[in-house]
Amino acid sequence: MTDSKEWLLNELKKVEEWEKGQSDLWFFEKLGRLPFKLIDKWTPAFIQNKIGILLDELGQYIQTGGRYLSSVSSITNYYPHMDIETLDNVKELQISTMDAAVEKITNNRKRMATVQGASTGIGGLFTLTIDIPLLLSLQLKTLQDIAICYGYDPNDKEERLFVVKCLQFVSSDIVGKEAILAQLSQFDAPNDASKREVMSELQGWREVVFSYRDQIGWKKIFQMIPIAGLVFGAFINRSAVNDIAEAGKMLYRKRRIVERLG
Repeated sequence: MTDSKEWLLNELKKVEEWEKGQSDLWFFEKLGRLPFKLIDKWTPAFIQNKIGILLDELGQYIQTGGRYLSSVSSITNYYPHMDIETLDNVKELQISTMDAAVEKITNNRKRMATVQGASTGIGGLFTLTIDIPLLLSLQLKTLQDIAICYGYDPNDKEERLFVVKCLQFVSSDIVGKEAILAQLSQFDAPNDASKREVMSELQGWREVVFSYRDQIGWKKIFQMIPIAGLVFGAFINRSAVNDIAEAGKMLYRKRRIVERLG
């Protein structure tokens, strides 16, 4: 059974309404850079070096996937008892079936993020700076697994670019979100010029990490308090993974719907 055109158009409308709702930026998000500028001053050099390594690892992820790359072989885990073994099999599924698989992944990753945030929140500032690359890793894995659930291969460099654009989307302000949505709408366009525009935007991929780090900075400031950071860390990390999973689901879902309508 395939999705009807009427159903697809209705679901596309829901995604577009969600996109419009992303313009509602909370005022305090604009204050995101200040706390991390303060944290930078208090952070020892060896931890600053770790943040530098994180930047290099994201560059490696875009080029090769590195240690952040998810395996397509996990398809069988996402669609148990369905004889789904390849991405081509996934592409034949109803989108509602894909959605259900993504929901399971999202719930699982939110639980992981809660435990991770609580454990790294115990130690205050020092474990906070360790928590950031761990959280980034979890978000990248979550986005890639969502991609797989909708039939897209993160082994493909272009798909890794799409993943990073999703990450950048969540970390951006209103103007940035609108620009990224416009770029992603052209991601699967047949003309090479549109694809080159998206890829050229990622040449400054280090800025993606800096905007990501600064965006969660004001939230993480509460996690600097030893012991009390356990509660803040659990809540903040769960929220961060929920936000990235929601964006990933909507943006990949839209691609699959548009493809089927096209």
